[in-house]
Amino acid sequence: MSEKLRKQLAALPARPGVYIMRNAAGEVIYVGKAARLRDRVRSYFGSPHGLEPKTRALREQIDDFEYIVVSSPAEALLLEAALIKRHQPFFNIRLKDDKRYPYLKIDVQNPWPRVSITRRIENDGARYFGPYASAGSVRATLDLTKKLFPWRSCTKEITGRDPRPCLDYYIKRCIAPCTAYCTKEEYDEVIQQVILFLEGKADDVLRRLRKQMDDAAERLEFERAAQLRDQIRAIERTVERQHVATTRNEDADIFGLARDGDDACVQVFFIRGTQMIGRDSFMLAGVRDEPDATVLSNFLLQYYEGAQYIPRLVAVPAQPEDRESIEELLTGKRGSRFEIRIPARGEKRRLVDLAAENAREALAVARVRWLADSSKTELALEQLREELSLPEIPRRIECYDNSNIQGTSPVSSMVVFIDGRPAPNQYRRFRVKTVQGANDFATMQEVLRRRFGRHARTAETAAADNTPGADAASADAWDLPDLVIVDGGKGQLSAALEVMHELGVHHIPVVGLAKRHEEIFVPDDDEPIVLPRGSEALFLVQRIRDEAHRFAITFHRQVRGKSSIQSALDTIPGIGPKRKKALLKKFGSVKAIREADVDEIAATVGFTRALAERVKAQL
Repeated sequence: MSEKLRKQLAALPARPGVYIMRNAAGEVIYVGKAARLRDRVRSYFGSPHGLEPKTRALREQIDDFEYIVVSSPAEALLLEAALIKRHQPFFNIRLKDDKRYPYLKIDVQNPWPRVSITRRIENDGARYFGPYASAGSVRATLDLTKKLFPWRSCTKEITGRDPRPCLDYYIKRCIAPCTAYCTKEEYDEVIQQVILFLEGKADDVLRRLRKQMDDAAERLEFERAAQLRDQIRAIERTVERQHVATTRNEDADIFGLARDGDDACVQVFFIRGTQMIGRDSFMLAGVRDEPDATVLSNFLLQYYEGAQYIPRLVAVPAQPEDRESIEELLTGKRGSRFEIRIPARGEKRRLVDLAAENAREALAVARVRWLADSSKTELALEQLREELSLPEIPRRIECYDNSNIQGTSPVSSMVVFIDGRPAPNQYRRFRVKTVQGANDFATMQEVLRRRFGRHARTAETAAADNTPGADAASADAWDLPDLVIVDGGKGQLSAALEVMHELGVHHIPVVGLAKRHEEIFVPDDDEPIVLPRGSEALFLVQRIRDEAHRFAITFHRQVRGKSSIQSALDTIPGIGPKRKKALLKKFGSVKAIREADVDEIAATVGFTRALAERVKAQL
């Protein structure tokens, strides 16, 4: 530890606050909160043995830190969320692409308000609705309000002296304050309806419109009444599509969480009254090795830090970290009681599970979209070639991952990415045959020998016979990759290189990828390569590694599942699959067979009395 850091640690106060860690380049790499700054910050610089791997990696990069003292832990929570959104530190859980989420703004301080999209919230008296996850979702809501309510979309100064209205008036999208075709009170009523609709109070809007329609009919203004009738029907059709979500009338945000590797997706359902008036999904990065409690806590703070409307209740799938402090903080911001609930059953649990299912779908779609973007995948491959000093762009990449539980049912997976996209028809699964126990190095060597051994044998045969069709024969043994990635650090890389040299395919580049922090180990270099944060190359490597892990885990579960349902009948000599099936079909279970007498067993199709006595004795 440097003398500068030692002096900074000695000066830390025993007060609540937020600390900001920087690396040698001056970049913010972590923002944290503390009830006592002195104790929390010093914990990073004690013995490394008790630290989590992520914390150890952070500690190695800390060159400087600063801190901000606040009055309470709740205030520290809020400041931490704001600083994470501003700096997007690599070691923090952070909302992806959080340049500033968009909001709908109604400038009610203007005499003739309009609805617009903004990414900046100001203390200007305007009403803000959001945040929305993307420009697409906020624009869809803006378009819907424009179809349902005739507010002005122009930016001209309203004097009421224009000679004629624009096209919006004739298609019933504006009531033309520019030509004084409406009064100030009539226009304010339209804006109030928009506000109520965006707040999820569609029933209030419909009630007001029906009263206006009845009043117009009584005054014999039938054209005006017909316009209001059409508007009511349009709103009713919109509300019908927002299916009934709960029988209890209350405002709530329902959150579902899905995770995959370093990424996560949070889906939010907006429940207003008894209806779901909308939903949105938010992507997070930096969640690897973090518990759900920490992920949810960080998300809720960052999400509501800029939100203008906070419901009384939110439902989440797990207990967030610092729940009481978050409730205290948002109660103060809301001005009335705010509650976080973790429902175990009932309608809220059903909605949380549905939100989680939608989050999983959104996460899968986000990955597919990235892979479908050819410009991004080409850039990722070029960056990977440059960062790893490869002789050519790695068009075919193979990644290997092992899976076992304390050495039982060991398996391995091989996934293939071609031109940056997965090629599932070329994935391969390996059941480990020669390795006993949890030996990751030996497992990796066995799998690579089986994968590249066939190519080596084909090449030897072709060379010995001078076979002109050697290329076709080797193609039958799968194409050779331009890059091999093995899951693990230096040890796994050394084990893989030994096999590659042994089989004569040492010209193929091989790298090791450490799980936790995407450190890439290359031959003949003690220091790992760390791909630039936010680079397309890093994203591609993460996708490949996560896909290999998913494929290995899925296969391991299948193998483990089959071994765990082995019956006691499988150990009896003379009982094969057909006789086992006949017994289970007749008796239903091993327990029933054990309780049956010998004559009943002997009467089973395919059994003799001697075999029945053997079954009875064994059971």
